[in-house]
Amino acid sequence: MNRITARRKITRITVGAQPLAGEDLLAVEEPLEIRVNGRRLAVTMRTPGNDIDLAAGFLVSEGVITQGDDFNSARYCAGAIDGVNTYNVLDVTLGAGVAPPERSLERSLITNSSCGLCGKESIDAVRTKSVFEIADDAVRVTAELLTTFPDKLRAGQNVFEKTGGIHAAGLFDAASGEMLVLREDVGRHNAVDKVIGWAVKENRLPLTGTVLMVSSRASFELTQKALMAGIPVLAAVSAPSSLAAEFAVEVGMTLVGFLRGNSMVVYAGGDRIIDAHSDEQAA
Repeated sequence: MNRITARRKITRITVGAQPLAGEDLLAVEEPLEIRVNGRRLAVTMRTPGNDIDLAAGFLVSEGVITQGDDFNSARYCAGAIDGVNTYNVLDVTLGAGVAPPERSLERSLITNSSCGLCGKESIDAVRTKSVFEIADDAVRVTAELLTTFPDKLRAGQNVFEKTGGIHAAGLFDAASGEMLVLREDVGRHNAVDKVIGWAVKENRLPLTGTVLMVSSRASFELTQKALMAGIPVLAAVSAPSSLAAEFAVEVGMTLVGFLRGNSMVVYAGGDRIIDAHSDEQAA
Protein backbone atom coordinates (compact mmCIF):
# COMPACT_ATOMS: atom_id res chain seq x y z
CA MET A 1 0.00 0.00 0.00
CA ASN A 2 1.44 3.37 -1.06
CA ARG A 3 0.91 5.87 1.74
CA ILE A 4 3.65 8.28 0.67
CA THR A 5 1.72 9.81 -2.24
CA ALA A 6 -1.99 10.09 -3.00
CA ARG A 7 -3.88 10.75 -6.23
CA ARG A 8 -6.45 13.52 -6.36
CA LYS A 9 -8.74 14.76 -9.12
CA ILE A 10 -7.87 18.30 -10.12
CA THR A 11 -8.75 20.96 -12.66
CA ARG A 12 -5.82 22.60 -14.39
CA ILE A 13 -6.52 26.17 -15.45
CA THR A 14 -4.47 28.19 -17.89
CA VAL A 15 -5.52 31.74 -18.67
CA GLY A 16 -6.84 31.91 -22.22
CA ALA A 17 -7.37 28.15 -22.53
CA GLN A 18 -10.07 25.62 -21.63
CA PRO A 19 -9.84 24.08 -18.13
CA LEU A 20 -8.55 20.52 -18.17
CA ALA A 21 -9.70 17.81 -15.76
CA GLY A 22 -7.07 15.35 -14.60
CA GLU A 23 -5.24 13.82 -11.66
CA ASP A 24 -2.31 14.98 -9.59
CA LEU A 25 -0.05 13.30 -7.05
CA LEU A 26 0.15 14.82 -3.59
CA ALA A 27 2.53 14.07 -0.75
CA VAL A 28 0.63 12.34 2.04
CA GLU A 29 0.41 14.07 5.41
CA GLU A 30 -0.83 12.06 8.40
CA PRO A 31 -0.39 12.24 12.17
CA LEU A 32 2.07 9.99 13.95
CA GLU A 33 1.68 9.50 17.68
CA ILE A 34 5.02 8.67 19.28
CA ARG A 35 4.83 6.74 22.53
CA VAL A 36 7.69 5.77 24.81
CA ASN A 37 7.20 2.67 26.95
CA GLY A 38 3.46 2.95 26.34
CA ARG A 39 3.11 6.63 27.28
CA ARG A 40 2.34 9.28 24.68
CA LEU A 41 5.17 11.73 24.13
CA ALA A 42 4.15 13.68 21.02
CA VAL A 43 2.00 13.76 17.92
CA THR A 44 3.62 15.03 14.75
CA MET A 45 2.28 15.51 11.23
CA ARG A 46 4.49 13.63 8.82
CA THR A 47 4.73 11.76 5.54
CA PRO A 48 4.46 8.01 6.33
CA GLY A 49 7.65 6.09 5.77
CA ASN A 50 10.79 5.63 7.86
CA ASP A 51 8.64 6.20 10.95
CA ILE A 52 11.05 4.35 13.23
CA ASP A 53 13.87 6.61 12.01
CA LEU A 54 11.63 9.59 12.72
CA ALA A 55 10.89 8.45 16.28
CA ALA A 56 14.54 7.67 17.01
CA GLY A 57 15.71 11.01 15.63
CA PHE A 58 13.01 12.85 17.55
CA LEU A 59 14.23 11.25 20.79
CA VAL A 60 17.79 12.38 20.02
CA SER A 61 16.55 15.90 19.32
CA GLU A 62 14.73 15.93 22.66
CA GLY A 63 17.79 14.70 24.53
CA VAL A 64 16.16 11.41 25.57
CA ILE A 65 18.74 9.18 23.84
CA THR A 66 22.32 9.76 22.70
CA GLN A 67 23.47 6.45 21.19
CA GLY A 68 22.22 3.41 19.34
CA ASP A 69 21.99 1.18 22.39
CA ASP A 70 19.55 3.64 23.99
CA PHE A 71 16.95 2.71 21.36
CA ASN A 72 15.78 -0.87 21.85
CA SER A 73 12.81 -1.33 19.51
CA ALA A 74 9.63 0.18 18.15
CA ARG A 75 6.32 -1.29 17.07
CA TYR A 76 3.10 -0.03 15.58
CA CYS A 77 0.05 -0.44 17.75
CA ALA A 78 -3.70 0.06 17.44
CA GLY A 79 -5.11 3.56 17.55
CA ALA A 80 -8.14 4.87 19.37
CA ILE A 81 -10.57 4.38 16.50
CA ASP A 82 -12.14 0.91 16.81
CA GLY A 83 -8.78 -0.47 17.88
CA VAL A 84 -7.62 -0.58 14.26
CA ASN A 85 -3.90 -0.44 13.48
CA THR A 86 -3.63 2.55 11.17
CA TYR A 87 0.18 2.56 11.38
CA ASN A 88 -0.06 6.03 12.88
CA VAL A 89 0.81 5.06 16.47
CA LEU A 90 4.38 3.98 17.22
CA ASP A 91 5.48 2.74 20.64
CA VAL A 92 9.21 2.90 21.38
CA THR A 93 10.96 0.74 23.94
CA LEU A 94 14.11 2.33 25.32
CA GLY A 95 17.31 0.45 26.05
CA ALA A 96 18.02 -1.01 29.47
CA GLY A 97 18.75 1.65 32.04
CA VAL A 98 17.68 4.58 29.85
CA ALA A 99 15.53 7.02 31.79
CA PRO A 100 12.09 7.70 30.25
CA PRO A 101 11.30 11.22 29.03
CA GLU A 102 10.38 13.71 31.71
CA ARG A 103 6.74 14.75 31.86
CA SER A 104 7.78 18.27 30.86
CA LEU A 105 8.79 16.97 27.41
CA GLU A 106 5.31 15.79 26.55
CA ARG A 107 3.85 17.94 23.80
CA SER A 108 0.48 19.38 24.72
CA LEU A 109 -0.23 20.34 21.12
CA ILE A 110 0.00 18.51 17.83
CA THR A 111 3.31 19.25 16.13
CA ASN A 112 2.48 20.36 12.61
CA SER A 113 4.57 19.75 9.53
CA SER A 114 6.12 23.23 9.59
CA CYS A 115 6.89 23.58 13.29
CA GLY A 116 8.57 20.86 15.27
CA LEU A 117 8.86 22.95 18.41
CA CYS A 118 5.17 23.83 18.66
CA GLY A 119 3.73 22.58 21.92
CA LYS A 120 6.80 23.21 24.06
CA GLU A 121 5.66 24.30 27.48
CA SER A 122 8.17 27.14 27.96
CA ILE A 123 10.81 29.19 26.19
CA ASP A 124 13.50 27.48 28.28
CA ALA A 125 12.30 24.09 27.03
CA VAL A 126 13.11 25.09 23.44
CA ARG A 127 16.86 24.83 24.06
CA THR A 128 18.07 21.30 24.73
CA LYS A 129 21.60 20.60 25.99
CA SER A 130 23.70 18.29 23.87
CA VAL A 131 26.25 15.78 25.16
CA PHE A 132 28.37 16.36 22.05
CA GLU A 133 30.91 19.18 21.65
CA ILE A 134 30.87 19.95 17.94
CA ALA A 135 33.18 22.94 18.38
CA ASP A 136 36.01 20.42 18.82
CA ASP A 137 35.27 18.67 15.51
CA ALA A 138 38.30 19.21 13.27
CA VAL A 139 36.35 18.48 10.09
CA ARG A 140 37.22 20.41 6.94
CA VAL A 141 35.30 20.46 3.65
CA THR A 142 36.31 22.08 0.39
CA ALA A 143 34.00 24.70 -1.06
CA GLU A 144 34.11 22.88 -4.39
CA LEU A 145 32.89 19.62 -2.82
CA LEU A 146 30.22 21.41 -0.85
CA THR A 147 28.69 22.87 -4.01
CA THR A 148 28.02 19.35 -5.31
CA PHE A 149 25.72 18.44 -2.43
CA PRO A 150 22.51 20.23 -3.56
CA ASP A 151 22.48 18.39 -6.90
CA LYS A 152 23.14 15.07 -5.19
CA LEU A 153 20.30 15.76 -2.78
CA ARG A 154 17.93 16.80 -5.56
CA ALA A 155 18.75 13.72 -7.61
CA GLY A 156 17.64 11.49 -4.75
CA GLN A 157 14.35 13.27 -4.03
CA ASN A 158 12.02 10.72 -5.59
CA VAL A 159 8.86 11.89 -3.83
CA PHE A 160 9.58 15.53 -4.63
CA GLU A 161 9.97 14.54 -8.27
CA LYS A 162 6.41 13.17 -8.22
CA THR A 163 4.70 15.78 -6.04
CA GLY A 164 6.80 18.94 -5.91
CA GLY A 165 5.71 19.40 -2.31
CA ILE A 166 8.12 17.76 0.10
CA HIS A 167 11.35 18.56 1.94
CA ALA A 168 14.55 16.55 2.02
CA ALA A 169 17.58 16.19 4.26
CA GLY A 170 20.76 14.40 3.36
CA LEU A 171 23.84 13.47 5.37
CA PHE A 172 27.19 13.68 3.59
CA ASP A 173 30.70 12.58 4.42
CA ALA A 174 32.71 15.80 4.44
CA ALA A 175 35.89 14.15 3.17
CA SER A 176 34.61 12.04 0.28
CA GLY A 177 31.33 13.80 -0.55
CA GLU A 178 29.43 10.50 -0.32
CA MET A 179 25.77 10.88 0.54
CA LEU A 180 25.26 8.51 3.46
CA VAL A 181 21.48 8.78 3.70
CA LEU A 182 18.57 10.84 2.36
CA ARG A 183 15.10 11.20 3.83
CA GLU A 184 12.01 13.11 2.60
CA ASP A 185 9.01 14.44 4.50
CA VAL A 186 6.40 17.19 4.34
CA GLY A 187 8.06 18.60 7.46
CA ARG A 188 11.65 19.77 7.16
CA HIS A 189 12.23 18.96 10.83
CA ASN A 190 10.86 15.44 10.28
CA ALA A 191 13.24 14.89 7.36
CA VAL A 192 16.16 15.81 9.62
CA ASP A 193 14.87 13.60 12.44
CA LYS A 194 14.62 10.70 9.98
CA VAL A 195 18.26 11.22 8.99
CA ILE A 196 19.35 11.32 12.62
CA GLY A 197 17.21 8.28 13.40
CA TRP A 198 18.97 6.35 10.64
CA ALA A 199 22.25 7.19 12.35
CA VAL A 200 20.87 5.96 15.68
CA LYS A 201 20.00 2.57 14.18
CA GLU A 202 23.45 2.42 12.57
CA ASN A 203 25.01 3.35 15.93
CA ARG A 204 26.89 6.26 14.32
CA LEU A 205 26.32 9.02 16.87
CA PRO A 206 27.95 11.46 17.19
CA LEU A 207 28.02 12.30 13.49
CA THR A 208 31.50 13.78 13.42
CA GLY A 209 32.99 14.65 10.06
CA THR A 210 29.62 15.06 8.34
CA VAL A 211 27.56 17.74 6.63
CA LEU A 212 23.78 17.95 6.96
CA MET A 213 22.24 19.32 3.75
CA VAL A 214 18.62 20.50 3.78
CA SER A 215 16.36 21.55 0.92
CA SER A 216 14.81 24.38 2.96
CA ARG A 217 15.83 27.35 5.01
CA ALA A 218 17.99 26.75 8.09
CA SER A 219 15.87 27.45 11.15
CA PHE A 220 17.00 27.49 14.77
CA GLU A 221 15.31 24.14 15.22
CA LEU A 222 17.30 22.44 12.46
CA THR A 223 20.50 23.92 13.85
CA GLN A 224 19.69 22.53 17.28
CA LYS A 225 18.83 19.09 15.87
CA ALA A 226 22.21 19.02 14.13
CA LEU A 227 23.91 19.87 17.42
CA MET A 228 22.05 17.12 19.30
CA ALA A 229 23.36 14.56 16.79
CA GLY A 230 26.92 15.92 16.83
CA ILE A 231 26.80 17.27 13.26
CA PRO A 232 29.40 20.04 12.80
CA VAL A 233 28.25 21.50 9.46
CA LEU A 234 24.73 22.48 8.38
CA ALA A 235 24.11 23.65 4.82
CA ALA A 236 20.85 24.88 3.30
CA VAL A 237 19.71 25.93 -0.15
CA SER A 238 17.89 28.89 1.39
CA ALA A 239 18.50 31.42 4.14
CA PRO A 240 19.08 30.82 7.84
CA SER A 241 17.17 32.65 10.53
CA SER A 242 18.96 35.14 12.78
CA LEU A 243 18.60 32.83 15.78
CA ALA A 244 20.02 29.91 13.80
CA ALA A 245 23.11 31.97 12.92
CA GLU A 246 23.55 33.17 16.50
CA PHE A 247 23.16 29.65 17.83
CA ALA A 248 25.66 28.25 15.32
CA VAL A 249 28.28 30.75 16.48
CA GLU A 250 27.51 29.95 20.11
CA VAL A 251 27.99 26.17 19.76
CA GLY A 252 30.81 26.19 17.20
CA MET A 253 28.83 24.96 14.20
CA THR A 254 29.50 25.83 10.57
CA LEU A 255 26.36 27.26 8.98
CA VAL A 256 26.02 27.76 5.24
CA GLY A 257 23.03 29.24 3.43
CA PHE A 258 22.05 29.92 -0.17
CA LEU A 259 24.14 26.96 -1.33
CA ARG A 260 23.27 27.06 -5.01
CA GLY A 261 25.32 26.57 -8.16
CA ASN A 262 28.93 27.46 -7.41
CA SER A 263 28.27 29.91 -4.59
CA MET A 264 27.22 30.01 -0.95
CA VAL A 265 26.99 32.36 2.01
CA VAL A 266 28.79 31.35 5.21
CA TYR A 267 27.16 32.62 8.40
CA ALA A 268 29.27 30.84 11.02
CA GLY A 269 32.33 28.62 11.29
CA GLY A 270 33.89 29.61 7.99
CA ASP A 271 37.29 28.19 9.01
CA ARG A 272 36.00 24.69 8.25
CA ILE A 273 35.41 25.54 4.58
CA ILE A 274 38.64 25.52 2.61
CA ASP A 275 39.67 26.33 -0.93
CA ALA A 276 41.15 23.19 -2.47
CA HIS A 277 42.90 25.16 -5.22
CA SER A 278 44.65 27.40 -2.71
CA ASP A 279 45.87 24.34 -0.84
CA GLU A 280 47.22 22.82 -4.05
CA GLN A 281 49.10 26.03 -4.90
CA ALA A 282 50.54 26.23 -1.37
CA ALA A 283 51.74 22.64 -1.66
